[in-house]
Amino acid sequence: MVPAKKQKERAPMPMSGAGLMRFFEDETHGIKIRPHYVVLGSVILMSTVILAHVLFG
Repeated sequence: MVPAKKQKERAPMPMSGAGLMRFFEDETHGIKIRPHYVVLGSVILMSTVILAHVLFG
């Protein structure tokens, strides 16, 4: 016989969406920017900060 504590640990988790949660079902409103532009913008910003430290620091 299995103790009550062990039986609770073995209880299955409730199923939602076949065990997978879906976060991106709803379309969000707002500005949509491609990931390429975000990476490019961050590289340009980092380069600008480094260049400013070298020239003006």
